Amino acid sequence: MANNKKATEDTGGSQDRSFDPYLVKDPEAMALNIARALENLGAAASAWLEPRQDPKRPPAGLGPAADMIRTMSSIASYWTSEPQRSLEAQTRLLGGVLDIWMRSWRLLSGEPMDTQPLDRGLGRFSDGDWHRNPFFDFLRQIYVLVSDWLQKLVADTQGLDDHARHRAEFYTRQILAAISPENFVLTNPQLFRETVATSGENLVRGMQMLREDILAGGGDLKIRHTDMNRFVLGKDLAVTPGKVVARNDLCEIIQYAASTETVFKRPLLICPPWINKFYILDLSPEKSIIRWLVEQGHTVFVISWVNPGRRHAEMGWENYIDDGINFALDTIKQATGENQVNAVGYCIGGTLLAVALALHAQQGDKRIKTASLLAAQVDFTYAGDLKIFIDEEQLAALEEHMSAIGYLDGAKMTAAFNLLRASELIWPYVVNNYLKGKDPIPFDLLFWNGDSTRVAAANHAFYLRQCYLNNALSRGEMRIGDRTLSLKDIKIPVYCLAAREDHIAPARSVYEGCHYFGGKVDFVLSGSGHIAGVVNPPTRQKYRYWKNATKDAADFNSWIDSANETPGSWWPHWQRWISLKSKAKVAAREPGGTSLTALGDAPGEYVMMR
Repeated sequence: MANNKKATEDTGGSQDRSFDPYLVKDPEAMALNIARALENLGAAASAWLEPRQDPKRPPAGLGPAADMIRTMSSIASYWTSEPQRSLEAQTRLLGGVLDIWMRSWRLLSGEPMDTQPLDRGLGRFSDGDWHRNPFFDFLRQIYVLVSDWLQKLVADTQGLDDHARHRAEFYTRQILAAISPENFVLTNPQLFRETVATSGENLVRGMQMLREDILAGGGDLKIRHTDMNRFVLGKDLAVTPGKVVARNDLCEIIQYAASTETVFKRPLLICPPWINKFYILDLSPEKSIIRWLVEQGHTVFVISWVNPGRRHAEMGWENYIDDGINFALDTIKQATGENQVNAVGYCIGGTLLAVALALHAQQGDKRIKTASLLAAQVDFTYAGDLKIFIDEEQLAALEEHMSAIGYLDGAKMTAAFNLLRASELIWPYVVNNYLKGKDPIPFDLLFWNGDSTRVAAANHAFYLRQCYLNNALSRGEMRIGDRTLSLKDIKIPVYCLAAREDHIAPARSVYEGCHYFGGKVDFVLSGSGHIAGVVNPPTRQKYRYWKNATKDAADFNSWIDSANETPGSWWPHWQRWISLKSKAKVAAREPGGTSLTALGDAPGEYVMMR
């Protein structure tokens, strides 16, 4: 009897206990909480529907969903239009399903099987029950099979042009990310266990958070990535001391206080992107590139763009050059007396800087003596997944939407960027927030990411058409005012930084753009992505960067193969580069000098606008 009892404990008994966490202990509490969760879900649905019933609501535009349906329909049409082709595809899928079914049946029968890999991605299916539990093991294998099958269908589809294939591959990744069994309560072992353990209270909290996030998005889901009440600008973030020394309707100019007794004679102007707020470069004291530049002896000026409204609708790139970059150069002259400036442009701010330099070259404006372009594109041939959203039909719909209100709402821009990395920025937060019912952890970078800005209609339309759709700048066809611009006219030294894992300004795209300038370009490749590859303080000792003494490489891959790798941040390398270009030093300067009266403390007023 004792031996039989022990055998039961070692086999069936232990197996039965493995299902205990999935058995509802309090059906009444579970039923009550499910009802409350459904009530909150109904309120969330009402919050989503209400603004769509407003007859004055501007047209929504084509949107990614409609384009995805159109794109994937062409894939389905190819595989269903020819019976033999369709049969082969179905046979391949059903054969795989049958193999998995037979393996799962043998596992249930107690037959030992070879261990199957748990993870087909970064950190996916990490819970042990994805392998130990036959039900979840079956789901995992089916998902991997369907993923491989669908991706092969897209790869084998004939008759697609490059843009259509790129769209199909992108949308396939989005579909597969969305249907992952990790994203549903009944198919994710961890979610299942938590729901049972709390009798569904996690879903009550989660559906309440869903309603709050839809309300926060004005009827669109604005996924919370962090606690937006945790950080205060000027107190926790953007705290480098400085003053707003000039302001117009488009931007504020901030001059930062010196922290060294002497500074470089030539001031440094930073042109950040306007699709996000500038303080990504002044995120926190230990991560701030602005603070680090000040500590290296630079007199740093930064353009802080206004968060535009309807009155800015007609402001295009000519305005952003005249009332932004040129206004900043005039301000620097008044504050320091200097005519010569080193300029830095980040992301789209770097693209604008390159356009301004090409225009300056034709106008004989020689105030900018060096340019550093950080994760900035000037050629958009290989511009990555953002090109998915750019074709004539989608642009026309977007322009109609923007013309109705005068701008593109920042939440829509953020949603598009999040879609590029859905497996990192969408679905983990859907699971954590709305299914687990947990608040995301405080994180300064994600606070900045959620502090989105609007984009003026004329500005955004020009950017998408002239850069992404027509690639006019590198072709020498971009017009600003009455001038046609050429990057070949830019003869000043250029430091061009790309980030190896950048999904917004892909490294190959940045590299290709370097060949269009008329002067010497130093190309450097950093580790990590669009933000961490740029904002990488030396004290953190993270990542690495690559530089290449070979002047001419056949292509980007050849450049990488022959590049010299250096551990750590690229910042000291840039400092050595810029120091050789402007060695002269002067006594430290006060913000505004003797000519300008400070309008307020950094980070200013415009960055506070929501």
